[in-house]
Amino acid sequence: MHSVESFGTHDGPGIRMVVFLQGCKLKCLYCHNPDTIDTHGGKEYPIESLVKRAVNMKSYFGEFGGVTVSGGEPLLQSKELVHFFQRLKEEGIHTNVDTNGRVFNHFTEELLDKYTDLVMLDIKHMHEDGYQMLTGQKNKETTFNFAKHREASGKAMWLRYVLIPGITNTPELLHEMGNYFKDYKTIEKIEIQPYHKLGIHKWEALGWEYKLNDARENTEEELESAVEILKNYFKEVKLN
Repeated sequence: MHSVESFGTHDGPGIRMVVFLQGCKLKCLYCHNPDTIDTHGGKEYPIESLVKRAVNMKSYFGEFGGVTVSGGEPLLQSKELVHFFQRLKEEGIHTNVDTNGRVFNHFTEELLDKYTDLVMLDIKHMHEDGYQMLTGQKNKETTFNFAKHREASGKAMWLRYVLIPGITNTPELLHEMGNYFKDYKTIEKIEIQPYHKLGIHKWEALGWEYKLNDARENTEEELESAVEILKNYFKEVKLN
């Protein structure tokens, strides 16, 4: 595990306890938590201690809040998360997974289908070359196959999409994404994440080169345009 945030308001519905797990197989150029990428970092934390902490927060969760696991990529630890989420459901706590959709095995399937109330799925890019450029890995279809499984399960899903000028914010890509997902019944909303450089100091601290130095932040017009395009395809479009 990397860390725990007690009162998260940007990681799913309501007020949430956010558990950031250590390790990710992607190395996204814009990652604002690069310190969570190393699969050999982090520390072990007893599941029952996390459950107790969540139970103590139930009064703050209210009707919509709960626990979100993020990362890194939390589904690298699907086997352990099955027990964690099973315990949370026994305590009546809403569960959410924030994922890039790269990991899918029988533990992931059990976790998603039995114990995960919401999935927030990060769509990196609609094209293979763009996906590889941004993440350093091949086969974007793993994410889309993940989405298909969630849709078939009939359980709630949100999409997340980082809007990078000149890379992911073109009208063509936004329309393509909208058309791909327009018939999905489980997608409750899509969240647009404006590109920012707030994590550069973490890259520098790790001694890593930040390769998006030349990228700029979105203009208000670009953000508004993206929202207007995506409104044609999704029930709700949220600008984070």
